[in-house]
Amino acid sequence: MLKRLVVFLIFFSSANAHAQTPKTYTSSEILLQLKKLNTLGSVLYIAAHPDDENTRLLAYLANEKLYRTGYLSLTRGDGGQNLIGDEQGTDLGLIRTQELLAARRIDGAEQFFSRAFDFGFCKTSDEALKTWGHDKILSDVVWVIRKFKPDVIITRFPPDARAGHGHHAASAILAHEAFDAAANPAMFPEQLKQGVSVWQVKRLLWNTFNFGGANTQSEDQYKLDVGMYNPLLGKSYGEMAALGRSQHKSQGFGVPAQRGTAFEYFSTTKGDKPVHDLMEGVNTSWARTADDHIPEIQAQMIQQETDAIINTFSAVKPENSVEALVNLYKHVDGISNEYWKQEKQKEIKEMIEACSGLFIDATTNNQFAVQGDSIKFNILVNNRTGADVKNVEVNIDGKWLAIGELKPNENNINSYTGYINPAYPLTQPYWLETPMDKGSFNVNNQQMIGMAENKPLSVTFKMTINNEPFTFEKSLRYRYTDPVKGELYQPVSVIPVADLKFQKDIYLFKNKDSMYVDLEVTPNMDLKEGNSLTTLIEDRSGKNDVTKKMPVNDLVKDKPVTYKIDLPKNSNTLTYATIHDSLVNEANKLMGSGTYKRVISYDHIPTIVYQKEATTKSVLLDFKIAGKTVGYIAGAGDKVPQALEEMGYKVVMLNEADIRANNLKQFDAIVTGVRAYNTNEWMNHVYDALMDYVYNGGVLLSQYNTSNQLGPVKAKISPYPFTITRNRVTDEEASVNFLLPKHPALNYPNKITQKDFEGWIQERSIYNAEKVDSNYQQVLSMRDAGENEQQGSLIIGNYGKGRFVYTGLVFFRELPAGVPGAYRLFANLIATPAKPAPKALGTAAKKTTFKPQKVD
Repeated sequence: MLKRLVVFLIFFSSANAHAQTPKTYTSSEILLQLKKLNTLGSVLYIAAHPDDENTRLLAYLANEKLYRTGYLSLTRGDGGQNLIGDEQGTDLGLIRTQELLAARRIDGAEQFFSRAFDFGFCKTSDEALKTWGHDKILSDVVWVIRKFKPDVIITRFPPDARAGHGHHAASAILAHEAFDAAANPAMFPEQLKQGVSVWQVKRLLWNTFNFGGANTQSEDQYKLDVGMYNPLLGKSYGEMAALGRSQHKSQGFGVPAQRGTAFEYFSTTKGDKPVHDLMEGVNTSWARTADDHIPEIQAQMIQQETDAIINTFSAVKPENSVEALVNLYKHVDGISNEYWKQEKQKEIKEMIEACSGLFIDATTNNQFAVQGDSIKFNILVNNRTGADVKNVEVNIDGKWLAIGELKPNENNINSYTGYINPAYPLTQPYWLETPMDKGSFNVNNQQMIGMAENKPLSVTFKMTINNEPFTFEKSLRYRYTDPVKGELYQPVSVIPVADLKFQKDIYLFKNKDSMYVDLEVTPNMDLKEGNSLTTLIEDRSGKNDVTKKMPVNDLVKDKPVTYKIDLPKNSNTLTYATIHDSLVNEANKLMGSGTYKRVISYDHIPTIVYQKEATTKSVLLDFKIAGKTVGYIAGAGDKVPQALEEMGYKVVMLNEADIRANNLKQFDAIVTGVRAYNTNEWMNHVYDALMDYVYNGGVLLSQYNTSNQLGPVKAKISPYPFTITRNRVTDEEASVNFLLPKHPALNYPNKITQKDFEGWIQERSIYNAEKVDSNYQQVLSMRDAGENEQQGSLIIGNYGKGRFVYTGLVFFRELPAGVPGAYRLFANLIATPAKPAPKALGTAAKKTTFKPQKVD
């Protein structure tokens, strides 16, 4: 009956609906939104990353000044460091995108992005612009400006070294250039055929700051107090800012609420300087819509009509405002300013729905819709206040079907079954649909550029309210009940008939090993006899493709089956990926995709589901290990334990109760995960046990810890003091000098050469050591262009019979990426000594008293 349901009804999203009930408004929130109807002004804030934005200022602009407010983050934060899990790269970018959207739901601003990829910390704007592609990202900023039409643009950073980060400075440079380019029809003229027009921003301001030891504020700058209290929201803007800022959980940016006077300062960089008001010279009343079509007096009448709605609003009877709002909606339809007509009609329609108490819901009992399978969804409409709502219909299979009479405060529930066409597109964030460049995503659809995420899977309703026709789009969401959390909503995702996934992301092989990979097939629906799976596994070097046809008789939904696929021998590092595969039924119809559903789930954001290409990397590697068992203390989250297991170690995850002298004897080495000392307060309690372990012959390797907003390292780390800095080497191809070429770390059990530092990704090292005690030896040095050599990426000191290692080298990035040299060097750093270490390494004759390392 509903074969074409998805074609007519729904457009799939990666992750739009948040894990909570649909948005409803209190009477105070309705009143605030009604007040906003009378303000026709807009402000766009521009910076580089999620969490760069000034959340207090955004909250003030959106809720006190009632401007349409937006934040354009050039990147999605893909290159950041993850405090809450082991996701990196684009996975982390997906998380941080949703964290930004969670913050915007609190402060009331809108969210935009460019196609720039966060490739990690960079020290110059030239590097950022070159890597991103200057013109490409400039066109994105211009596109957002032309669509959003801001009266004022505010940048978080200056376009120079004071920004503290190459991405930061580049965001300001692009904002400056876009200010002029957006108004120039000769710049990106192809955009003008896509429904936008040139736009001249009134002024460009830099929101100066006083943090991180840099004070760029001065009393001759324009300033305003953004610390006031909003009684309709029951919060000050400092309190709202804290809630929004604290959504950036993956970055550890939880902050306390602030109350009271708080000034923001602004330096004018383009346009005239404001004296009394941010919007000076901009008409933010309905009078700005006056033209030959609608005279100023008519615009003033709309203003007065809106004032009357605000003044007569009843908190206990919000439905009394519906009729006036419907009339206002019709009157606004008469203005010729399309931008403000569309924006204000959208706001008015939302208030009509809120005041009438309408609850319109479209849900399903399944989180996943499988290509070629059916899906059942439920429609609920409740006219909770008994407003004049009639003729409700829902679009099913391209036809409008009547919902039935709406009685006051009674649920009208209808259920329908739809069919997902096997060729319907899988759920995929739009910026991941096509392969990306090194520094930016590629998006073929101009209309999608700038959007925070895909448009949601939605169902269309139409009805008359006070005899005026209205149409509403409602996200189709998966609704379920958690026994602890209660009723929850999640996005609905379209997935393939089966997931194909290699069991490992990395396969390490030695020269004499038989080379094979394990391909796991997990049906998302029952597959009967007669189906088969054909895969073409392509060697990305183009030399050794493997084709295999496998029967898939009577596969059961959600039960994986593993197929062993032999690979050809080759002396080089190979990357394999399933790029062609098909589950073929009796009609020989393609039903597969060569992907699997990647699910990322955290309580503070919606569940993220997208299609990840079934890829693995097979690394033919000449390496040795010395030792068998490694204890691992997890920190903020990384994939180093999996890499150690692939190297051949037995890995045991350790918690506080496991750190006991007798228990630690079994381990040849103990490794602490990234930021373990930042995130585990209990590390201070196990210092003595760890030092005893080292003193008696163990190897303790500490990966980097931070000295940033997460707070100083409070736990003792090492037997001898050193300083953890924020120094880093961001050039992943920076030359590496061997300061001590005969040191065991460079010779046992693997001979380390310059070749082992080839193919590194994103960076060399972070949070390097300085002011190291004389008992340490510094083995390597490296530097970024134009800087002095840094020797703190790897320090090693003997203590008793054992060895302590601190390293800022980014093994947490290189090992999951399959960088051969990173495996060989890591094996050396945790190797059981072949012989007693030389005295030159500062071997302690007896236990020493700990000297706390200074942490900046």
